[in-house]
Amino acid sequence: MSALAAEFVATAAQLACLLEVSAPKPGNVSPDRPFRDLRYEDFLASAAAIGPGLARAAERPLGPTILAAVESTAGWTSSNTNLGIVLLFAPLARAALADAAGSLRERVASVLAATTVADARAAYAAIRLAGPGGLGRVPEQDVRDEPAVTLLEAMRLAADRDAVAREYATGFEITFGIGCPAVVRARGAGLGWDDAVVETYLTLLSARPDSLIARKVGGAAAAEVSRAAAAAVEAGGVRTPAGRARIAALDATLRDSENRLNPGTTADLTAAALFVALLEGGWREGRAGALSSRP
Repeated sequence: MSALAAEFVATAAQLACLLEVSAPKPGNVSPDRPFRDLRYEDFLASAAAIGPGLARAAERPLGPTILAAVESTAGWTSSNTNLGIVLLFAPLARAALADAAGSLRERVASVLAATTVADARAAYAAIRLAGPGGLGRVPEQDVRDEPAVTLLEAMRLAADRDAVAREYATGFEITFGIGCPAVVRARGAGLGWDDAVVETYLTLLSARPDSLIARKVGGAAAAEVSRAAAAAVEAGGVRTPAGRARIAALDATLRDSENRLNPGTTADLTAAALFVALLEGGWREGRAGALSSRP
């Protein structure tokens, strides 16, 4: 896979965010489905904001790229709209822009292996700025403290409690192994983008409990949400009336005034899957999953 153009990578990142938030994913913000403190328009602004920073992902280290994208977002919205997305997109963008041999996944592994303590310091600053929900204190390498390990090592320490950190620790196992293939299958079956996004999201949510829900209200609640998502998939998901009824019921269950059951991390993983699919040619008809694609 050859290096992609910076403009293409930035556009793919923005488009992935737009596709993700525009689809009616159960329990998440979408058009005409706001949260008390977040609206669809906040996510549109956030999608636009990250493009310039990701376009420069090859010009500066990973940590500063993450911080720049979060700072740009903070200029447009006062709530955390995309921290998880930025953490996932930054190494993907850097890998896509690298003029190196190997697949995108292999390049991502190289990007992660090369992270430094300075990258961790910048990423910690980005996390503090975004202020994600459910962020507690941990005894080792807490984001409120000065890091003493590389960004990859810090993510490995957090992998048991955060799905984004787990992606770093596993070389983006879920994104490449479950998420992107789900996008490619859905589009290959003729689903429109909205339905493809919802199907991918349900596939991811049914595969692993959402770590944001687990941090907010506990693992049992997160597991129950995953079981409900799996039931929707088993009923046919977006492809059958029974599946759509299950999706609507799930959406109703997940919504409350405090967004305690918002599967926000699964939405971030869905965006990452879309970003990879777009980087690999998935926007153009007949080219979904084409690993050698170019803009």
